Amino acid sequence: MKKLAVIGVATAGAWLAAPAATVAEPAVWNLRTEKLEYRMSEGEGALAWDFTAMAGTDELRFVFASEGLRSDGGSFDEMENQLRLQKPVSEFFDAFVGVAASTPEDEDARYYGVVGVTGLAPQWFEVEAALFVAEHPYLSAEADYEALLTNRLILTPWLEVSMPLSDDDARDVAAGGATAELGLRLSYDLIGRSVSPYVGVSYERSYGGTADLLRAAGDDVSELSGVIGVNLNF
Repeated sequence: MKKLAVIGVATAGAWLAAPAATVAEPAVWNLRTEKLEYRMSEGEGALAWDFTAMAGTDELRFVFASEGLRSDGGSFDEMENQLRLQKPVSEFFDAFVGVAASTPEDEDARYYGVVGVTGLAPQWFEVEAALFVAEHPYLSAEADYEALLTNRLILTPWLEVSMPLSDDDARDVAAGGATAELGLRLSYDLIGRSVSPYVGVSYERSYGGTADLLRAAGDDVSELSGVIGVNLNF
């Protein structure tokens, strides 16, 4: 099974890397945050981030993505970094393939091959879905929608779901026990779309066997946080 997964990821990588044309494409680059915020909950505060840095051409892009959570106590409770190749497959969607490392403190590291798609769904929902292939595989999906209240004031609901496909007792994760995070942010485009401070709320909850494992360990299965942050887009 692992050999087939490696072969599949390698084949997808070769397809993405194949040149689409012999004419040199102009170089493009972008740095964008999905969230860069301080979270306040009943427990302790934390700094959360989710950003992507991209360089390449319109036909093939190299992407570095990082997502994590650092508590006020100084520990990295969540830390995931990805390297991937991304290529358009339609007018509104890109496919990508790469590798990911999940290395939070005080937990065993996990390494994955990643394949997925990202883009704009009908009604202008921005979506991304990916399969993380390893000893402990899982599916992830996220979606958000920007509702313009004015030319500068934007309300953004968003949803992230992670679905484990196998048990991972070391991380209190059970197969089929999804974890979902739902949020709402109100942002203001201070400098075009380049700098946008925001306030909002975030609610995270685990379900099924994952929730049972968390309860058995004495941990909460849900958390509600207020957030304040700024998004960047260059």
